[in-house]
Amino acid sequence: MQRVAQDWLVLQLTANSGAALGITTGLQFLPFLLIAPFAGLVADRMPKLRLLQLTNLGMALPAAVLGLLAVTGTAEIWHVYVLAFVLGTASAFDAPARQSFVSEIVEPDDLTNAVGLNSASFNAARLVGPAAAGMMIAAFGGGVVATGWVILINAVSYVAPVLALRGMDASALDSPVPGNRGPGAIREGVAYVRARPDLLLILAIVFSAGTFGLNFQMTSALMATEVFGKGPTEYGLLGTFLAVGSLTGALVAAGRTRVRHRLVIGAGLVFGAVVTIAGLMPSYLTYALVTPLIGLSALTLITSANAYMQLNTEPGMRGRVMALYMMIFMGGTPAGAPVIGWIGETFGARWTLVLGGLLTIAGVGLATLVFARAKGVSVMPHRTPVLAEPAAGPASG
Repeated sequence: MQRVAQDWLVLQLTANSGAALGITTGLQFLPFLLIAPFAGLVADRMPKLRLLQLTNLGMALPAAVLGLLAVTGTAEIWHVYVLAFVLGTASAFDAPARQSFVSEIVEPDDLTNAVGLNSASFNAARLVGPAAAGMMIAAFGGGVVATGWVILINAVSYVAPVLALRGMDASALDSPVPGNRGPGAIREGVAYVRARPDLLLILAIVFSAGTFGLNFQMTSALMATEVFGKGPTEYGLLGTFLAVGSLTGALVAAGRTRVRHRLVIGAGLVFGAVVTIAGLMPSYLTYALVTPLIGLSALTLITSANAYMQLNTEPGMRGRVMALYMMIFMGGTPAGAPVIGWIGETFGARWTLVLGGLLTIAGVGLATLVFARAKGVSVMPHRTPVLAEPAAGPASG
């Protein structure tokens, strides 16, 4: 709900500026690029149960401030920029801890299913959230004040995960031994990934998709307002249609027992193709009908890449590896979002999707060509993929 409200707030404050929307998105994801390795180190050294409570409080505070500024009619665009960066900083610490925390709750054999169910839970909320936000904004007048009430609801909602975390039994968790507290721990994590060409391939694919294709927060807003001339309700519904496909993809992922490189590569190529097609849709209805396919292919890519990284990483390194994963996956957005926003403002909203999809396809294809022959990487159907045990060391050579 906050994402819809924040985007609508930016459009209200800047007269539908695609560049401002891109800057806001970029600032929110910039901390993933700047501090992700340090955040991963914190996740490996600090009990994740306690860390996640702190990060949820850290995300609630900027939401509350932005909501109050909007409700009182005093919000300015620079407020949104600053608070988006603060929220992104808390999220940068939250992401590696939350991602790697899943493996402490379930057994290794259930990890792929758990990642899929986690995505299903998240996307079930996305089915309701965008539409509810759009209708609430419209009901309260569609202006700046209306967005503030939606953002305040998000701030209050962080009470739920904090209470849920406090109610967990810490002794029942399968927590790894805290990581090395000496110098060089971050370099150790980077060296671990560099020695694993199979992990490098996954990182290259998610970088391409995250930088050029996964900009729905911005592209849907531009398509709804500029191309189809719709209001907040129709914009919110696009998020719901997208989530229908995302939820389907997450539930399918929950049924998988293993993840292969071929699945990640194929999902990346299909995702890029569907995004490109969406940019060519002639009407709001046809665009809305394509968005579930975007969600399905995106969640297949995200969930399979996430599960592969966790299943094939040592427990003591998992926080740092997942931090690098999130840095690559989400850290590309600060570079990609402003450029995509500028393209939308200069050449039209459709080009944000067409060009983003084509660049995603090119990135996935190039990554596959570069890493396909590396030791430990299998992408051909007749070959058996290398799936290391969760506690195994890095592949040699």
